[in-house]
Amino acid sequence: MDHSAFCMKKLFVFITFLLISSFAQAQTLQDTLTQIDKIFSACKPQNPGYELAISRNGVIIYSKAWGMADLEHQVPLTPVSVTEAGSVSKQFTAAAILLLAQQGKLSLNDDIRKYLPEIPDYSTVIRISNLLHHTSGLRDWGSVMDIAGWPRSTKTYSNDDVLYIVSHQKALNNKPGDEFIYSNSNFNLQALIVKRITGMELAEFTRKYIFEPAGMTHTQWRDNFKRIVLNRAIAYHTTDTGYETDMPNENAYGNGGLLTTAEDLLKWNEYYWGGKFGSPSLLSQQIAIDHLNSGAENAYGMGLFIQKHRGWDYIFHDGATAGYRSLLFHYPQLHLSVAFLSNVSNADLSLVRRVEDLLVPDNEKHSSPKTTPAKTYPISPGQLKVFTGWYQNSKNGSGTQLMLKNDTLCTARFKFRPVGHNSFSVNGEQALFNDKGFIHISKTKDTTLYKKVKEPGSSEDYLKAYTGVYYSSETESKYTVILQNGKLTLHIAPVNNQSISPTYYDGFKSADGGADIYFTRDTSDKINGFKISVNRARNVTFVKMQ
Repeated sequence: MDHSAFCMKKLFVFITFLLISSFAQAQTLQDTLTQIDKIFSACKPQNPGYELAISRNGVIIYSKAWGMADLEHQVPLTPVSVTEAGSVSKQFTAAAILLLAQQGKLSLNDDIRKYLPEIPDYSTVIRISNLLHHTSGLRDWGSVMDIAGWPRSTKTYSNDDVLYIVSHQKALNNKPGDEFIYSNSNFNLQALIVKRITGMELAEFTRKYIFEPAGMTHTQWRDNFKRIVLNRAIAYHTTDTGYETDMPNENAYGNGGLLTTAEDLLKWNEYYWGGKFGSPSLLSQQIAIDHLNSGAENAYGMGLFIQKHRGWDYIFHDGATAGYRSLLFHYPQLHLSVAFLSNVSNADLSLVRRVEDLLVPDNEKHSSPKTTPAKTYPISPGQLKVFTGWYQNSKNGSGTQLMLKNDTLCTARFKFRPVGHNSFSVNGEQALFNDKGFIHISKTKDTTLYKKVKEPGSSEDYLKAYTGVYYSSETESKYTVILQNGKLTLHIAPVNNQSISPTYYDGFKSADGGADIYFTRDTSDKINGFKISVNRARNVTFVKMQ
């Protein structure tokens, strides 16, 4: 065989190998996509449904929709059905702020009162960076209005309403920078800052500087919920008899309110992960890990959660507004993005997680070195009994009861394992007791004082002392506290009732578990008001009127 023939043969073998390898990879990908089809095959075509789009290396490899966009008119969901993205929207608001900073029109270290003087002076500076990372301490406006008896979807709120509500709060949840507490107020206020600096609504600014450059042709904001939106999917929630519409009839946006498609969300991921957002790219700034005042990491970037999953870097956000549900995530090392949208409140996110398991190999190191737990310190049941009783959380007024069960100090959920004379290990965290109560030290080194308080009373006279009319200038609402069927009840006219049960002396918890209430007293020991805390709004004050 001459040399040229030998070379031709080698080339033929090499090409054959490439073709076989390419065919095998195609078969593997096709098998994966077929498995995804099977995962979503349980979706019923007559019900509200889902959009799912997947891209790898910037190329969409899968995009499908299941179910109905509109049950009344029997319109099916398609990949171009416009659905609301909930809090996935926050990264776009943050992106607008980052662009303005790059343009020199603001600094992330600016005091927000420079642009929003209506915000009270809390004797501590709240910076724009605090808004971006949910460390401002500003109460969540929706939670405040829930306390007022007008939760979101019961009124048509706007961003101006949000500013009005926030500006009436006399205190913060926490000192800025001390804690991460998720609050939608942070992102509605950013939308207002964009408007006050540029004269452009956030909707217009992002259309010009983000959506159009990224090729997001199906994306806009729900800044006017009455606007006709081509191909919009209606949102639903389930009832005992079927479905009801559950639309976000509000004009407040920036915290949520992005109207988009799964494919458009992938275009955004490709745009900013490809280094095209900002000049130079603002990617590294948007996904940078923040730090709290304590030095502990805050794993929330700028509108994005920054985590690890299965051993890979994992950047994501999920969302829920009215009946809409959403999830957008990216694995930068795998060049993999997944966008999921749904128009039903009971969307089964486990389906997306099963898809994720198919696409993301396990890269975790499972052979972690063994750590020897601290030895249990010998304390007798008699000595442990000293620590039992009720404790008040100094941050939100909630009550925690410590009791002895099987000679073990515990709460209803956690055991306190003694590791010293006055120190305990609690679910991997610490509790250090002193003469006033105990200090809880979290895994992020955040400290919370739990003050020892008296046991609650149980008589009818004990409960009667709390009855009366209470008003809050922070919520502009009035509660009547009444005794009803042997239980204390918070009443908002005309029909809103919530029973509360005693925890510690002067402390109560709502029947649904969502609120903690503690009554305050004047120097004569007479009840003069109460404070109520919910998940995203602490210590909202009510004053006794009569």
